[in-house]
Amino acid sequence: MQTKKILFLLGLTAILTSCTGTSTDIEEQRDLADIYTTAYAEFNDEHFETAAEEFLKAEAQYPSSPWSADALVMAAYSYYMDNDFAGAILVADRFMRFHPGHADVPYMLYLRGMCYYRQVSDVRREPGMSAYALQQFQQLVDRFPNSEYAKNAENKIIILKNYIAGKAMYSARSDMAKENWPSAISRLQSIVQTAQETAMTPEALYRLTECYTAIGLPEQAYGYAEMLRLNFPDNSWTKKLSKKSADFESGKDK
Repeated sequence: MQTKKILFLLGLTAILTSCTGTSTDIEEQRDLADIYTTAYAEFNDEHFETAAEEFLKAEAQYPSSPWSADALVMAAYSYYMDNDFAGAILVADRFMRFHPGHADVPYMLYLRGMCYYRQVSDVRREPGMSAYALQQFQQLVDRFPNSEYAKNAENKIIILKNYIAGKAMYSARSDMAKENWPSAISRLQSIVQTAQETAMTPEALYRLTECYTAIGLPEQAYGYAEMLRLNFPDNSWTKKLSKKSADFESGKDK
């Protein structure tokens, strides 16, 4: 009986310890003004990670406060300034979930887009991040065309579309070098169809004339050549096409 009692007491002690022994981990309730003062002081000292943590404390301890949304905005921005893009995106997602109608939604869309934009690599790699960034900026422009961030987002969209088209062109050139004509044609047509306003379109039309010529379909090649001449009469790729046609005609006459 004594042994059972001792075991019971030991078990009870363990339970109580697990319940009370972590009291130091419980976040002490602090005054909102005190948290904000600390957060902004850390931010101004460029201790961005600490600042983000403080802003998140403000939101966690005062979720019903009018300042809770602002705290999330500042936490996301602090993570962004610390180059912690994953952290910034997570906080931005939380903001969008709990404050979908807030006045700062356009800014958070822009910030989320910038988090992806800053991670875009060179055109020889998969565009992953560029597609995510494009999606965020396009959503901002579509939903809030008069936002102060819309113009900047539009400029980023142009850059990203050129980047993605550049990636497709890089792959198409590689396919052509391997004489993988179907794959090259598919990539080039996607540029013409979805990225008409990019700098890659004239070259894509020129390359399509080359591809269709290579596989013995002159009518299709001629169609893309005419499209290039009509839409980009002064482009360097049009001049290159004209020179190639002239050389071909000259050789044929001989």
